[in-house]
Amino acid sequence: MKRLVILGGGESGVGTAILGKKKGYDVFVSDFGKIKSNYIEVLGLNKIEWEDEKHTEDLILNADLVMKSPGIPDKAPIVKKLLEKGIPVISEIEFAYQYTNAITIGITGSNGKTTTTLLTHHLLKQGGLNVGLAGNIGKSFAWQVAEDKVDVYVLELSSFQLDGIVTFKPHIAVITNISPDHLDRYNYDYGLYIESKFRITMNQTEEDYLIYDNEDEAISFWLKNNKTKAKKLPFSLTKKLEEGSYLEDKTIINITNNKQINMPTTNLSLDGMHNVKNAMAATTVAQLMNIRKQTIRESLSNFQGVEHRLEKVLKIENVQYINDSKATNVNATFFALESMETPTIWIVGGVDKGNDYTELMPLVNEKVKAIICLGVDNKKIIDSFNNIVDVMVETSSMEQAVKVAQKIAEKGETVLLSPACASFDLFENYEDRGNKFKSAVRGL
Repeated sequence: MKRLVILGGGESGVGTAILGKKKGYDVFVSDFGKIKSNYIEVLGLNKIEWEDEKHTEDLILNADLVMKSPGIPDKAPIVKKLLEKGIPVISEIEFAYQYTNAITIGITGSNGKTTTTLLTHHLLKQGGLNVGLAGNIGKSFAWQVAEDKVDVYVLELSSFQLDGIVTFKPHIAVITNISPDHLDRYNYDYGLYIESKFRITMNQTEEDYLIYDNEDEAISFWLKNNKTKAKKLPFSLTKKLEEGSYLEDKTIINITNNKQINMPTTNLSLDGMHNVKNAMAATTVAQLMNIRKQTIRESLSNFQGVEHRLEKVLKIENVQYINDSKATNVNATFFALESMETPTIWIVGGVDKGNDYTELMPLVNEKVKAIICLGVDNKKIIDSFNNIVDVMVETSSMEQAVKVAQKIAEKGETVLLSPACASFDLFENYEDRGNKFKSAVRGL
């Protein structure tokens, strides 16, 4: 019996354990942190051995195969030891992929991947397909494969998940955009991060498709210097394309496999030019999957959006409060600030992942009235914007940040939480940060 060791007892770890057990592996789950009680219960019900708050080497280094959760870096001592012994270390995506015959659609990118994934899932579901949602979002891919009830999977894939693939090949791959993010995991080498994103297409053949942003510098540079066998379907806001999606007279024009669909951007349920791009990517997938044009149009106009992504919370005394906690890098915050139409009080800060704030300067100059720092160490933000905005306040809790914002904001203005940083200094994750923002706003 082959031994499968799983590092990390979260959603992807427990899902992989269930699938591994079903496929006849001797399974062991090890988590260096604490495993949540609901997951412990599931492991118990499935008679799967586990440990937490430690890694017992004797129980791990005897593995035939190891699935590592995406949050664990390759630099972790236990991972180094496994690699030195030549034991294969893969991601949940790679493990589960071997056991499904479903069509897979993989979506990656520095920003927009969650919105594009949910929008694509919405289009396919409204089109009547039996479709699952997994990867970096929702219920674990492996868990769903173990239950095996769907024909198509839409997978949101992070660079960490792609780092652990060997044979995984999505039939349709989407790269929304690439901008510096998570550089702390890539030795501060942007090139390594870009390579990591493009692993999504490395196993694709002539029968597969790659959908991507035609204007993105990093993507264009990679495609100029590297080959993919997949059929390329770009999208663009500035250039007329023979195939793919482009914008003309405020209308999205999509031409895929000789089928054309037009959609006025005014009918989209989501605001902002970045969402026009997300809609283009999702439409191209829907066209490839033969969803009816009428269904595509209706679905794009009734899609509800993503929690913690430019989410309008409340208007209080004519001040709009917006939760964009999901903006964990500079590029995401760029889109948020770009879509602001009134003077903005900007709440920013957290764990810096090697951020360069230069690209935000013109937008901050034009739109931001005051900056509220919310992080343990705000020095870099203060140094970057000190000369651009008149009001700068440091705070150490969400409640305090929101109260200060309320004092500064005047009628007709906006308070925007768009941190541009990871959340792990003061919060569990970006959802926790966004929820605390929403409850602080509701408490005003």
